[in-house]
Amino acid sequence: MRPPSRRKKSFSKKKVCRFCTDSDYELDYKNPKVLSFFITERGKIIPRRITGNCAFHQRELTTHIKRARALAFIPFTAVHANFE
Repeated sequence: MRPPSRRKKSFSKKKVCRFCTDSDYELDYKNPKVLSFFITERGKIIPRRITGNCAFHQRELTTHIKRARALAFIPFTAVHANFE
């Protein structure tokens, strides 16, 4: 017979989309401070499973980040990433 498992069960809180819950939280490609919360230090877009965004807002967020990169509001890489 096998001894009972001593593994702890991890409980993680369900992540909620901050755009769905807070209507005042605007998503705009001209605001790099808001977009910087969803980008890593190296310039990658943080995935939905980590941020907790819903699919609709994650797609919208991705287009806003890519639009901001194209217009040079946000850098593509982390060479000179300075969000002040």
